[in-house]
Amino acid sequence: MNFQYWQPEIEKMPRGDLESLQLQKLKAAIVNALRTTFYKERLAKAGITSADDIKTLSDLKRIPFTTKNDLRDGFPYGFLSIPKDDVVRLHASSGTTGIPTTIYFSRDDIKRWATYMARCIYGTGCGRSDVFQNMISYGLFTGGLGLHQGGEEVGMLVIPAGAGNTARQFKLMQDFGTTVIHATPSFLLHVESKMREAGVKRETLSIKCAFAGAEPYSEDTRKRIEGLLKIDVYNSYGLSEMNGPGVAFECQCKEGMHIWEDGYIAEIVNPDTLEPVKDGERGELILTILCREATPLFRYRTRDLTSFYTEPCACGRTHRRIRRITGRSDDMLIINGVNVFPSQIEEVIMGMKEVGNNYLIVVEKDGALDKLTVKTEIMPDIFMDDSRPLNALKDKIKATLQASISISPRVELHESGSLPVPEGKAVRVQDLRPKDV
Repeated sequence: MNFQYWQPEIEKMPRGDLESLQLQKLKAAIVNALRTTFYKERLAKAGITSADDIKTLSDLKRIPFTTKNDLRDGFPYGFLSIPKDDVVRLHASSGTTGIPTTIYFSRDDIKRWATYMARCIYGTGCGRSDVFQNMISYGLFTGGLGLHQGGEEVGMLVIPAGAGNTARQFKLMQDFGTTVIHATPSFLLHVESKMREAGVKRETLSIKCAFAGAEPYSEDTRKRIEGLLKIDVYNSYGLSEMNGPGVAFECQCKEGMHIWEDGYIAEIVNPDTLEPVKDGERGELILTILCREATPLFRYRTRDLTSFYTEPCACGRTHRRIRRITGRSDDMLIINGVNVFPSQIEEVIMGMKEVGNNYLIVVEKDGALDKLTVKTEIMPDIFMDDSRPLNALKDKIKATLQASISISPRVELHESGSLPVPEGKAVRVQDLRPKDV
């Protein structure tokens, strides 16, 4: 395989040199942070009043974890480290709790972010001859603009299509010969089903690969998308607090996502004890950003669950890899005392060829007990009016799920395309239990 490197001198930098660069950038980040209202007080309590107090990378552990609630408490300017006149952009969460988390960028921050995104895109084998259709939301959400600016940095023709409207998406693909697309995994599955409905022939499209992110998804879902659309799918990881997409990305090997360690320091801890896990063990990803001056963040609790690969990647990059995100430490469902992650359910049902591309997990109260219902679409070639294969499929799904999650769920089968499909991140779980129970 012919591997591509956007910045080979950094992407293949020896580990010792990479860690020296991290320490240098960490000291610079401390200088920036001491200008913020929040970290001036937080760092002083940790005995850090200047960059000289950071001698080694292990000194980072002197700094307490930063949480989403800290960002909300610091709203709007508690984390801003440069004059407001030097800020050229902000991104923010939806603020569903009332107070959004807001991240600011300087002009140089935007340039650096574009460079990291270019590394990601180029590292999948794409280049300036590609036509990139960005089928994800723009605006305060970071996903759209993040990949957009990376595509332009690489020199691709970028189509800012945005999310939704599959008829328009197909027209753009056909008119301009789109070769690369970016969307949530759930929308990619939706695109395939709509392609069949609209009578769009796969051979009329030039797409060869897709970047999928913004929501956790299983390896079986990736394989399903690749098989249905006949493309390569590359996993992407990011979060708005760390710029957005571009924190980590799969290379052409498709065996884990490289975290750009010259821009981020990654730790993995036990989400309950907050102690480091052993290398290779799963835990919560903790990130410190080194590539943004306007909004420094140290040891941010992402709540995302993953683990490090312990062996080097065949591509030759020295930046460590993380496994795909299997869920969040705060999205675990406790059902009648049993811990269940939605990703466990997805892994089971997406591995069944009879099951369609959309599903929904519903948790309710049934008297004093919790009731779990898994609603899933079935493939179009299965007839809804024939009860025998439907009942057999229900029993199969129920038994396989029970073996995986130790709970016997209720299973509902629905016609293809009948479950709601959101244009943004998929809402896979409806927990309808009373909140005070």
